[in-house]
Amino acid sequence: MQELALLPAVTLARMIRARAVSPVEVLDAVLDSVARHEPSLNAFCTMMVEDARLAARTAESAVMRGEALGPLHGVPVTIKDLLLTRGVRTMRGSRLYADFIPSENAPTVDRLLEAGAILFGKTTTPELGWKGATDSPLTGVTRNPWNLACTPGGSSGGAAA
Repeated sequence: MQELALLPAVTLARMIRARAVSPVEVLDAVLDSVARHEPSLNAFCTMMVEDARLAARTAESAVMRGEALGPLHGVPVTIKDLLLTRGVRTMRGSRLYADFIPSENAPTVDRLLEAGAILFGKTTTPELGWKGATDSPLTGVTRNPWNLACTPGGSSGGAAA
């Protein structure tokens, strides 16, 4: 199951369409990988596990009913914490936004959801996305998975990790 977390989105979407794997199985594999690696990486600032599980079950039902599927149907994705997500805290790596919950999505988020992607987490970013290293006063330091002594970069350090 761990291998599913490493497959490209295009491959996962194809496998889901062919019923070779379910969106629930894919999400479980990704969440398992996050659980194993997150303690040392600090790549996520917000997780939406319950909403993602519901979306995965709904996506699986749509596949089984033979409904029209978007290009990313059932594929788990993350969003950098600089992008607005309706009803989900968007901190931008800054104490200034520590409790900010937007009432709308960024267009990028809407497009991903319309394509059938399943949003399961928001990834860390340096404060306001202004640095080439991902560390912020709000979320701390994000580590590079290949070398924990190094940065994964910024402003998408959490996404990169």
